[in-house]
Formats: sequence, C-alpha cells, structure tokens
Amino acid sequence: MFYEVALIAYIIDMVFSEFQKLKFLKHPIIFMGDYISWFERKFYKDSIFRGFLLTLSLVFIVFCIVYLISFINNIFIQGLIASFTLSSKMLFDTVKDVVSSDEIETKRYKISMLVSRDTSTLTNSDVNKAAIETYAENLSDGVIAPLFYLLCFGLVGAFVYKAINTLDSMVGYRNAKYEKFGKFSARLDDVANYIPARITALIIAFLFFSKKVFLEFYKHGKKHESFNAGLPISAFALALNVKLGGPTSYFGKIKNKPFFGDGKENIENSDVLKALEFKTRLDIFIIIVLILGVLV
Repeated sequence: MFYEVALIAYIIDMVFSEFQKLKFLKHPIIFMGDYISWFERKFYKDSIFRGFLLTLSLVFIVFCIVYLISFINNIFIQGLIASFTLSSKMLFDTVKDVVSSDEIETKRYKISMLVSRDTSTLTNSDVNKAAIETYAENLSDGVIAPLFYLLCFGLVGAFVYKAINTLDSMVGYRNAKYEKFGKFSARLDDVANYIPARITALIIAFLFFSKKVFLEFYKHGKKHESFNAGLPISAFALALNVKLGGPTSYFGKIKNKPFFGDGKENIENSDVLKALEFKTRLDIFIIIVLILGVLV
C-alpha cells in the first residue's frame, strides 16, 4: 500500500507544488514551525536537555496525530496528505526563480530566502553556486528522504522525518544561541538523513550516467562538516564539472569550507539550469520505480 500512496503523493506534488496557491490551507510544516517557535519562547534555555524536550515533544505530537490519520483507509486521501511531505516542484521553482533574474541585487535577495550564508556581497557566480548547493542538499531533505521514510514506515515515518528536519532547520545551528539547545535535533537529523543522502548521491550518479560521479562523490563529500549534505553536493559538482563549496561568509564570519568537485570555479546561469534539468530525469525515474513497486 505504501507504494500506491507514494506514487499518488509524488504526482500530486508534481502538479500542485504543496498547494501554494491555496492561501486558506496552512501547510503542516508551518504548524510544526509554529510549535517550535512557541516552545522556544516559553521554555528556551541554553541546555541540551531543553532541546531534547523540544524534539521529543514535537516528534511525539506529530506521531500521535499522523498515526490516527493513518487509519483512514483510502489511498487517495493518504496520498494527498503524504504529498505535504514532498517539495520537489517547489524546490525546482524557487531555485529557477533565482536564475531567472537579471539584476544581481534581485538574485541576492532571492537566494537569501533559501540559504543561511551572507548574501549581500555575493557575485553572480557565488549566487549560482549557492543555488546549486541548496538544490542538491534539498533534493535529499525534501524529496528522497521523505519518500524513503514514506515507503519504509508509511505516513507516520514521512511526517516524523519532516518534524526532525524542521527542527534542524530552525534550531540546529552551531552558534551561541543554539549550540546546546539545538544539538540533539541536529544529531537526530544527521541520523535520519544518513541513508537518504547516500541514496540521493547514487541516484545523481546514475541519472547523469557518470562513472566519475559514482567513484568520486564520497571522496569529495566526506570533506563537508556534515557527512550527509556533502554527498549530493559533491555528486552535482562532479556531474556538472563545477567546483562548489569554498570560503563562505556566515553571520559576518568567513568559514573556510573545503571545495567539492574539481571543475570550473566561475559558475554561470547555464550551470544552474543544467542542474535543474535533472528534475525531469528524477521524476521519470521515481515514477517508474514506484509503479514497479505497485505492480510487484
């Protein structure tokens, strides 16, 4: 049954992109974010234990609600609900919107909505680099990982994963405020993404028909401070023959990130568009895999 639900969910996401135009419909991830913000306002303390309580409480609430919803014995309704855990089309649209702009100030503003790095002084190449990196990383977080947990554990698995990932995106930072409070969320997110990140990199290698990507993505990706995020980023860098990573400014401080890939450093709009073309191959691949799962 999980394959049928996943197939319906993926097709719905392809067409409607998280129902962004339905202003009256609040996305479940926003509810999760609202809860995290409320908990932080009421109970924040520079403490690993308080962060643990935040994670435990949100995961428990999401588990209970979605577990009850999962008893709805209708694969179309379950597919509709499951589609809220996917963000393939929204990711594609937002990254494409960045490169569709001609003015550098506009591009900087749009990319600032997608990344946590400082964007005020980015060059056109820097913006394009950030766009490819965020597209690669979020392919794992927003597409492959929720699909993986949906297929393994059903609706509950997909939504619990999104709860963990949302926690990491909001409090999983290594700074003075969240170093302790967000530590448990960040480590749990590392565990949850371990398998999906590697699956994502392998899919990139397979769909680009690249032996080089397959053989070298791990060598480059393991240099990233996140042993998950670096893998799909490196896979894309190698597939596109560009060099991603490198020194990057966060909150006014330069972080000397390693480089990923061994291609050109000047990244053009066409490189981002080439990365985005990957979506068509991915859509076809995933739909074929899910149909085969349904039939088998």
